[in-house]
Amino acid sequence: MFAVPAGAGNTGGFITAMLKTAMPKAVVRRAFTGVGCAAAVLVTAAACGTVQNLTAGQKVDSAVERLGEQKSLAFGLRLDADPDDLTALMGEDSEEVPPEMVEFFTGLRVDVSVKSKKPLAESGEKDVVGVGMKISGDDGALAEYRVVGDYTYYRADMQAMGEAMGMPFPGADDLDELPESEQQLRPLLEGDWVKVNTADLADATEDADAGSGGSDDIDAKTQKKILDAVRGVVAREVGFKTKEGKDGTEVITAEANFRDLLTGVIDKLQPLKGDLPPGAELPTSKDLKDAPNKKVAVDFTLKNGDLTRIETDLAVLADDPKGAEAPLVLTFGKAGDISAPKGASEIPLDEFGGPFGSGMLGV
Repeated sequence: MFAVPAGAGNTGGFITAMLKTAMPKAVVRRAFTGVGCAAAVLVTAAACGTVQNLTAGQKVDSAVERLGEQKSLAFGLRLDADPDDLTALMGEDSEEVPPEMVEFFTGLRVDVSVKSKKPLAESGEKDVVGVGMKISGDDGALAEYRVVGDYTYYRADMQAMGEAMGMPFPGADDLDELPESEQQLRPLLEGDWVKVNTADLADATEDADAGSGGSDDIDAKTQKKILDAVRGVVAREVGFKTKEGKDGTEVITAEANFRDLLTGVIDKLQPLKGDLPPGAELPTSKDLKDAPNKKVAVDFTLKNGDLTRIETDLAVLADDPKGAEAPLVLTFGKAGDISAPKGASEIPLDEFGGPFGSGMLGV
């Protein structure tokens, strides 16, 4: 499995972390680890499975390794669900969610890109040319940032985000009411590119981690312990099968009982609790009993040996799917433009300490 350089991002969770983190650097770090862990837990273990699983598992493992041989990589995550299906899956909880929010999530897409001078698996922080992330809705980009050179560039369409989520953002006249001390934030609030010194962001992240009792990142050594601990469980619980896909692709499906797999993994992780980030809590026995006792499947699509897509239907975990579908799709390809935007306004980091602050960078 490849590792993205630390400056570009290589430890943490995935989509949840991307939406909650306060600093862009941490977002990218967690995003890449989510891809790594999601694929690595299954494919690394596959080689330890039965003879009939060996070939399929090795194919996926080889495809994942080839991602690390690339100098340019992009992946996109989306929930490929119909709004009506998502509402049905939420059941009674749907009454608490505005229709605008449902539309927002079904049209949401997260794209992450990285470019390096060397193959990603061999790259150090200084080799990375650029890293970018973009969150898009049906009508275009909602928020985007890029890490290029010495700066982190950021922009957001606050009006579109507010409308999509049913929470209108203040208009231009309201921005005139901003205190003089926060007028430097106006370009950001109006959707223009702004930039902040990346080294200052890194220092602020370290200070925030220290103030919260430590970083919530998972170091490489602990990641290896986790993979080693769950390898046997996945090899025992997961079955693989292969079929031909469209346009010359091959689809390899990994299938397992969700509760059995989760229980086995958590049992193996219990001895590692002390190595997990502060505040990280493993599910309790009651949580595990409440986990769906259903089979789940993950499809890995390969084309000419390259991993192009990972897909799983989250609807199968619902108590009563009612025929609804909620495919979570992860696609892979080459990175697009990660150049430094022209005309970006530089904003001192301390300007983000106000009411708009880190929440903007945490979108």
